[in-house]
Amino acid sequence: MRTAHAEIAADYRQKIRTGLLRPGDSLPTARQIMAEYGVSMATAAHAYQELSAAGLTTTRGPGHTVVAGHGSSGIPTRVEMHAESGRSLAEGETSQILDITSVAAPDAIANRLDVEPGTPVTARRRLVTRDGSPTHVSVSYYPQFVVDAAPELTRRSSTGGSRELAAMRLNSRQTRVLEEVTSRPAEADEGELLGLSGPMSTVTCVTRTVWLADGRVVEVATKIVRGTTVLKWSAAL
Repeated sequence: MRTAHAEIAADYRQKIRTGLLRPGDSLPTARQIMAEYGVSMATAAHAYQELSAAGLTTTRGPGHTVVAGHGSSGIPTRVEMHAESGRSLAEGETSQILDITSVAAPDAIANRLDVEPGTPVTARRRLVTRDGSPTHVSVSYYPQFVVDAAPELTRRSSTGGSRELAAMRLNSRQTRVLEEVTSRPAEADEGELLGLSGPMSTVTCVTRTVWLADGRVVEVATKIVRGTTVLKWSAAL
């Protein structure tokens, strides 16, 4: 049975996922939540803390909570979405696999995957759109043990839940994600896919590493986002 704060958080997760609440929209104040649900201030605050920890909301000054911009969902949110629907894409999102190849792991990727540079790994490149507009291009790199456990990763289908599927097959939950962020000029193919104009368009490159509870890295991915986006690394236990 859900506690009161979990019930409130679940209600607002549903409103955000279905688009009833969009990025930038304001949520009720804690006092309004207290009145609507008949709960204490502590319960209302706990519900909002849960939404924030999942990456769904952020604050804009004291007492002002808004829906967060489109970025990487927190691990708990992604896992819950995948468990409920078999997908980890938000409402209105689509993920198109552009190509799947076996590549020699570059040094930066190999170091994060804890394999020798040049080791063959599977790379899945995808374009993600929201409501028909491109949001980011990403390449996910998987070591061989992940592909052996989830051979679907070599097929051109995508639900946005590849690492959730791999974790399930490997019988170990995701426990931590690290996102490292840099900005740089867009490469020609990135600019074309993202609909950027001009040769000096700026993109944000997010390198994401995801660990399982048993200490293995299940995925390293690079995500290219239009413009300059403020993101930070986060860990969930």
